[in-house]
This record gives sequence, structure tokens and C-alpha cells, in this order.
Amino acid sequence: MVTSEWGAIYKELGAQPVINATGSVTLLGGSTPVPEVKEAMDRADSAFIPLIELEKAAGDEIARLCGVPAAWITSGAGSALTLASAAFMAGSDDDLIQQLPDTTGLKDEIVIQHREQYWYDRCLQFSGAKLVLAGDENGTNEDDIRAAITDKTCALHVPVVEQAPKDPNVVPLDKVIEIAKDVGVYASVDAAGQIFPLENFGKYVRMGADFQCIAAKYMGAPHSTGLALGTEDIIEAIGRHSFVGYEGRRIRGLGRPHKVDRQEMMGCVAAVQRWFKLDHESRLAAAEQESLEIIKPLRDIPGVSAELIDNIIAHQPFGVTIGVDEEVVGFNNEDLVVKLKEGDPPVWTRTMDNAPLTIHVFGLNPGEAKLVGESIAAVVRG
Repeated sequence: MVTSEWGAIYKELGAQPVINATGSVTLLGGSTPVPEVKEAMDRADSAFIPLIELEKAAGDEIARLCGVPAAWITSGAGSALTLASAAFMAGSDDDLIQQLPDTTGLKDEIVIQHREQYWYDRCLQFSGAKLVLAGDENGTNEDDIRAAITDKTCALHVPVVEQAPKDPNVVPLDKVIEIAKDVGVYASVDAAGQIFPLENFGKYVRMGADFQCIAAKYMGAPHSTGLALGTEDIIEAIGRHSFVGYEGRRIRGLGRPHKVDRQEMMGCVAAVQRWFKLDHESRLAAAEQESLEIIKPLRDIPGVSAELIDNIIAHQPFGVTIGVDEEVVGFNNEDLVVKLKEGDPPVWTRTMDNAPLTIHVFGLNPGEAKLVGESIAAVVRG
């Protein structure tokens, strides 16, 4: 609910808080740690601990829960991608770790299918790795992938979005893993949002991938935490490239800026433990109900369409798709986004190329779903 205390700490600095109707996006702060996570973070203040030891202990617990050989807590899923690409190139060799991002003499190419390029593949390049596209905009087949592999290839990379329709014009993940094994390169999976069903934790590693990442923010962990899951060799190498390798082993790896504090590590562990015990039926039912609260004020308004999203897979279940008919209401979907941001309080949503708005309830506080629906209705009615 928006009260006089809502966002007061930001207003005191002269900054404007907003209603987050977009979802768990980094631009708006990503997540709000759940009570169990906040408690774990507070308890972590009681003592200091060598973080190189805590990383190992926390990783062991997460690996046990996820059913994978090894795990590591990173500074978000993007950090996991950068550290993994460094590990693919330099492994655990201290001299090569310190050579990066200079990739001279290293296998430094990561193959990704042309139609699977995405916003975060840039994170793979921060280590010095180079992306090589297999196929073209029309699609990729197995021969295209094999043709893109050279003596400079270190890995094949696949982003996984299980909740999206399958693209028939790309090679499926299991085949990509098979090719990677056949030619002797690493198989890498970006599964940042794949937190439900629970089997997705480690699923791709169990399929044969050497690495997968997860964004822990989606489970109510601190925004700037993520998980690297994988083989013992890859996770060992990631640790050597990471900030604790830099400080604990005095090896100047490129992961030094990717720092995670002890409170965040314990909060991340608590978030994963909670997630595996959570009543997900109740969680999903609550998300559906909040989505319906957004729709209620919009029913029967001429020129407005509001439809429930019925997806329950991955990180943002349910939600609402909202569009306006410019000929009826006098403005388009992009205008609606702007008008909502200019409201009091500002409601942040987004659209691309004037497509209908996709609203998610992940970032909404109690009572805010109704407010979002009423704000949209007020803007449309003028």
C-alpha cells in the first residue's frame, strides 16, 4: 500500500520511488529480500569469516540442494557468465588467469546460434571471449554448429527460456550438448530465470552441460547474487577467477570487481533453502490473484484489452497483457507507458515497438496490484 512512509528513505534524498509493475528487473532494483533472507543476513553480521572458505561451504550446500557436483555464489547471473567464460578459456592455470582478458594463445571463441543472440550474451565477452554465430537469421542446423567450431572454440552456449514457445529453427539444447561432447568443448547454459519447476535447478548440468547459471534475485535473495552450477572442474576454475581467488590466493584474476559479501552469501543460501521448502501452489495462487486484481478495474473499458498470462514456469508467473486501441482512447501503448510513469505515484511498465504492455506482479507490495489497475483505468479514462 502507498502510505506516507512509502519510499520515504528515497524521497529524503530527493529521489522519486516508483511502483514496479514490470517485474524483477535490474533497472528498478531487482528484488526485495524475503524475511528468511533478511534474518540470515543479519545473523551473518555476528562474525567475520574468510570468504574463500564461506564460498566453498555455501556452494557445497547449494550443490547438495540442486543435485549437481558443485556450485558457487556469484555477483548475479551475469557475473556467473563472465567467470564461466574465463574458466572455459583459462581453466585453473594461474598464469592464464592473470593473462585475461588478453586471450593470446587461448581457445577464446564461444559459439552461439544466430537466432539465440540475446541481451546478456555480452557478459560472456567481458572476459575477453569472442562470440561466433552459427547459422543465420533464418535458423541453424547441426551442420552449421559444427562448421562454426574451430581449433579456437572453447564452448557452445545456449540461453534457455522454457516458458517461451520453442523455436523450430534452432538446434535444441540436448543436441548442442551432444555436439559439444563430441568435439571436446564445454557446453554452457544461461538458465537465469529457470527457478520453477524445481527440477530446473541443475537440470541442464544433469543433462551434460558443464555450467548453468541462475539469478538468485528471483527467489527473494539479494538482487546482486547469482548461482553458478556445474562440474567440479568448472566451478573450481570459477572460484580461482573470482574475487576470493584474487584476495585469498593473491592471483590477479578478472573477477575481482565481482564481489559478494558474507551477508549476501548467507542470504543467498537461505533463499535457496526456502525455495526448496516453499508451498509453490500457494505462491502461484497468490500471483494469479494479484494479476486478476490488476484486470478488475479495466473490465468493460472501451479500447482497453487486459488478458491474464497463464504461464507458471520460471521466474515470473502469471501477469497481465494490456493494450490500448489508439483510435478509441487517443493514444498508443508507448504513450500509456509514459503516462503511467508521469502519475502520482509513478507506475513503471514497459513495451517494445508499441506492443501490448506485459505487467508482472513480482515487484508489487501488498495492495499495489489494485493500484496499478486503477492507475491504468484513470489514465485511459482521462
